[in-house]
Amino acid sequence: MVKEYGGEERKKGLWNKMLDVEEAKTQVLFAVPMILTNVSYFSITLVSVMFAGHLGKTQLAASTLANSWASVTGFIILIGLSGALETLCGQGYGAKMYRMLGIYLQSSIIISLFYSIIASFIWFYSEPILILLHQEPQVAKMAAIYLRHLIPGLFAFALLQCILRFLQTQTVVLPLVICSLVPLLIHVGLTYVLVYRTVLGFRGAPLSAAITLWLSVIMLGIYVHYSDKLKDTWKGISKECFKHLLPNMKLAIPSAVMVCLEYWAFEALVILAGLMPNSEDSTSLIAMCLQTESGVFMISYGFSAVVSTRVANELGAGNTDRARNIVAVTLKLSVFLALVIILFLVFGHNIWASAFSDNPDIKKEFASMTPLLVVSIFIDSIVAVLSGEKNHRPTIFNELNFIP
Repeated sequence: MVKEYGGEERKKGLWNKMLDVEEAKTQVLFAVPMILTNVSYFSITLVSVMFAGHLGKTQLAASTLANSWASVTGFIILIGLSGALETLCGQGYGAKMYRMLGIYLQSSIIISLFYSIIASFIWFYSEPILILLHQEPQVAKMAAIYLRHLIPGLFAFALLQCILRFLQTQTVVLPLVICSLVPLLIHVGLTYVLVYRTVLGFRGAPLSAAITLWLSVIMLGIYVHYSDKLKDTWKGISKECFKHLLPNMKLAIPSAVMVCLEYWAFEALVILAGLMPNSEDSTSLIAMCLQTESGVFMISYGFSAVVSTRVANELGAGNTDRARNIVAVTLKLSVFLALVIILFLVFGHNIWASAFSDNPDIKKEFASMTPLLVVSIFIDSIVAVLSGEKNHRPTIFNELNFIP
């Protein structure tokens, strides 16, 4: 018994040397809900693309092109702009300046909505822009139709990202899971009805995404307004938020630049694919790969939220050594999860490709791209976690992102 107990203790000690088990448990408990939240919100637009893609090759190319253009000019920038709240609210919460969290939230919403107005004009007139970028005219025309019907969802997405950061920094997780999973489940049925059972057809896919995003915003807004847990951090609308627009922008702009540098290099491939001879298949294939990697990135980004929130809290409390340990543990967890996903893609790539299209040529080409895709996913899982540090040292990380 003594020897057996001693062996177990040695194994436990070895495991603890490899990984801070207690910290890992804490992060998993926080990260799993965040992963579910991130993947659910990402899946809203992805599901719309999948339903549209099964209408035909042109529809698949148009919806994937539209989704990439929407990400480049709208969604990605809004994610970056709201990233300032991870630092402002995180450190404010750690320093017990609870009232300021609601003020920071309002200033961030103003900034995000202002940019949404600019992006909406880009989306509305996207057809001539895409043609100017030498996209196939019919694909560009249908992509523009998709984007116009998605515009209402752009403003919902702006509000959504700000509220998410506001709640994440206070370790509010269960409401986020509920307010993302429930709309996603509704979205699947709604998209099916609008695309296949109404005259909307192709237009029903983006319209369904916009409706679902607004549903989630309404659910979260009701929670923020009536929750007793947030009574110290949300005191209602205040004019004081205008005083914090400039400090917010000083963090929001570098954060947006950082996120754009991470994404734009990949999304540009979809535009370049439209220049190839068989543009419909090329655009669809590249976009499928990017959608897959972006989905995995959303999972890793759940761990990134853990890093950003917990590090901000610890720095606010003056615990720098604890903050370093948090980053190390998160990296190990993210890499492990990436390896699990890579195994699925290696052995189940045909199943995954079938979700986008029934075309055998596209499935075959996707299979040939899988080896390169899994390598990129592995590297990106590390970058995603390190990006959680971007808001604490934005200038350094912006410079690193210029390195090939």
